[in-house]
Amino acid sequence: MSKIDHSLFEAHEHALEHQYGPCPDCGKELRIRNSKSGPFIGCSGYPDCHYAKPLHDNQTTTLKVIEDSHCPECGSSMAIKKGRYGMFIGCTNFPACHHIENAKPQTDTSVTCPKCHKGHLLDRTNKYGKRFFACNRYPECRYVVNFAPVEKSCPDCGWAILVEKKGRLVCPQPLCGYKEAQSEQEAE
Repeated sequence: MSKIDHSLFEAHEHALEHQYGPCPDCGKELRIRNSKSGPFIGCSGYPDCHYAKPLHDNQTTTLKVIEDSHCPECGSSMAIKKGRYGMFIGCTNFPACHHIENAKPQTDTSVTCPKCHKGHLLDRTNKYGKRFFACNRYPECRYVVNFAPVEKSCPDCGWAILVEKKGRLVCPQPLCGYKEAQSEQEAE
């Protein structure tokens, strides 16, 4: 006689099959479906019904209201919030007021953007904590580099900046390939 109870592994109906309820459009059952961008909740009546919603609800949560802070647009209190793209500071009067601020300070490198020649490159971090440098005129200018910019022209191609990569100054232009030779002090 086996010590495993095989009746635990037998099921005629999946336990979670009806957990998502009926489709609000057609009334058929909602199920977990898969696509090339990942799982989602969709109608079992597809292709006749195209109802779909995300599997995970990415709602914004208020972590802490900042005392003595006022929204510059509506005057309500500001709060530290966590959303889909990380932490930010936002108005507590949302959705009536959409004012938000970055929780992480952005420092200006004072290096002129080599693409638009109007903005400066800001030291920023993405939602995963990776550092990058982008033009402060985004979305008008979408110039981005992944390494710290230096306001020095490339002697080979004439691009307005070089970037500091692994202790060397290199040209960020992919077709250029200029690398400044290491000084004797660094080589020792």
